[in-house]
Amino acid sequence: MTHRLFPLLASVFALVLALNSCANRADAPSDRTKPFVNPHPPGTYAHFTADPSYPKTFSIYKNHELYSQAEAGVSQIVLDTTIQRGKLMVGDQVVMDYPISSGRSSHPTPKGRFVVLEKIVDKKSNRYGRMYDAAGEVVNTDADITTDVIPEGGKFEGAFMKYWMRLTWDGVGHHIGPIPSSRRAVSHGCIRGYHRAMPEIYAKVAVGTPVTIQ
Repeated sequence: MTHRLFPLLASVFALVLALNSCANRADAPSDRTKPFVNPHPPGTYAHFTADPSYPKTFSIYKNHELYSQAEAGVSQIVLDTTIQRGKLMVGDQVVMDYPISSGRSSHPTPKGRFVVLEKIVDKKSNRYGRMYDAAGEVVNTDADITTDVIPEGGKFEGAFMKYWMRLTWDGVGHHIGPIPSSRRAVSHGCIRGYHRAMPEIYAKVAVGTPVTIQ
């Protein structure tokens, strides 16, 4: 009987070990459930961009010390259409990082190196806007005055483009505009900037300030 009992005991022992091993694996926390720990010091630009919500976040990064140094003569703007973020720079240091929305596929934003050609705080588009009928009702919220006909007795009203910074003489500029939650490129070619950032960006820019669109 003894020689028959040993194999049976060995099988039971192996089964117990296997069950314990499975239980331990099930109880062990998965790496995927571990909370994200940002390795960079809070308040730094590295900390801001390392957050999993970047670049889709609507948060704005601002280095207050650098912002005070970002005079119009030394600042520049970089507009990244790939990640839909804009940056106010001093040298190679980021002063501010904010959401943008560039041109949709049918109206792509040109890429390259530009300079600010004109600054106007309160500007309206002379091409894109809304169409109203004779009763004052909106009939087209995305009208193009060059292709859409104004209803008889109606009118066209250009879209607001506050804090306008012209980049090309054929109508491309950087200004306040709606930024979609999907963070897609939806403009007619201009680069819309987040309304909470643009007044501060505008204040540090002059005619002649370099702007890079990439």
